[in-house]
Amino acid sequence: MSIYKLLKTENLARRGQVTTVHGVFQTPCFMNVGTSGAIKGGISSPELNDLKCQVELCNTYHLHLRPTDIVIKQMGGLHKFMNWQKPILTDSGGFQVFSLAKLRKIKEEGVYFQSHLDGSKLFISPEVSMQIQSNLASTIAMAFDECVENPAPYDYSARSCERTTRWLVRCKNEMQRLASLPDTLNPKQLLFGINQGCTFEKLRIAHMQAIAELDLDGYAVGGLAVGEPTEEMYRILDAVVPYMPEQKPRYLMGVGTPSNIIEAVARGIDMFDCVMPTRNARHGTIFTWSGIRHMKNLTYQTDPRPMDEACDCPACRNFSRAYVRHLFKANEMLAGRLTVIHNLYFYNTLTEKIREALDNGKFAEFKAKYSELLAKKAPED
Repeated sequence: MSIYKLLKTENLARRGQVTTVHGVFQTPCFMNVGTSGAIKGGISSPELNDLKCQVELCNTYHLHLRPTDIVIKQMGGLHKFMNWQKPILTDSGGFQVFSLAKLRKIKEEGVYFQSHLDGSKLFISPEVSMQIQSNLASTIAMAFDECVENPAPYDYSARSCERTTRWLVRCKNEMQRLASLPDTLNPKQLLFGINQGCTFEKLRIAHMQAIAELDLDGYAVGGLAVGEPTEEMYRILDAVVPYMPEQKPRYLMGVGTPSNIIEAVARGIDMFDCVMPTRNARHGTIFTWSGIRHMKNLTYQTDPRPMDEACDCPACRNFSRAYVRHLFKANEMLAGRLTVIHNLYFYNTLTEKIREALDNGKFAEFKAKYSELLAKKAPED
């Protein structure tokens, strides 16, 4: 039985909902990234409800290192630990192992690597990743895959895809074993597989076809938005999305800008995550319905208007551009907190408006109006 219900389509764009043990969420959906169990910028779990967050994403690798998944299991799982009742997706740790580890060695059994924190020797395999995520008791667990640098040689990419498929089978088997144990916190944990293949259309399609046969709860496209031109990402999506199961959620990992999200929805993607809204916010860059705005600019020194006049987030309702700029210049923590509040609210409202447009058969109109606009610098007058 699929957890995904397709409610409506407009060309390739999809409007749906996903039912989980921790509640239902509507798609297209942007997942707010709380890497270590918290949103960077000082936003607590209860506050995320006011920012329209439906799903929070946490990181298996970071939580495994500290406070450790064992501690989190002892505390009753990630939901209780964070005081967040809605769905949580945990990524497998694969990307962090390949991007953060000081040294790593990839073998068939798994990956040996050194912690980026203290250099200690660690090992993660498909089974270990599932065990960690089971201890975290997240709603959705991501399969452990090999993240290949982009670009990569075709032959290596092909071998990597084959290994990722073998690892995926092991993830599925281990999750089934864990679900049968009496002390498992969430025996209804869902498993999403990850499509790889760099920017090779042939590999992407073949890998998607292979993992679709495993009948998982959902499928993700990984290994994009890692430095390749945006047009390359769209080209791969155009090639691979038609081979993703229609009755399963489709997740594009680590993407992206507001324009990226609109364009990927148009290609049939349902779920997104990205650190961009919080990371950019902490450095003073916000996304608005008029375009991108840099709150440290001198032009805002005496500007009494809210950061975005078309936004009703808590920050925009209560504070001026002048005040937010002052906070950044004075190195006050509140500066980043207010801009993070705004950006998360903006991203969650963006996907809300996309859903409304799809409900009303007006997504093409929405895309034509906002895809380019939201990628440009906002006027400062």
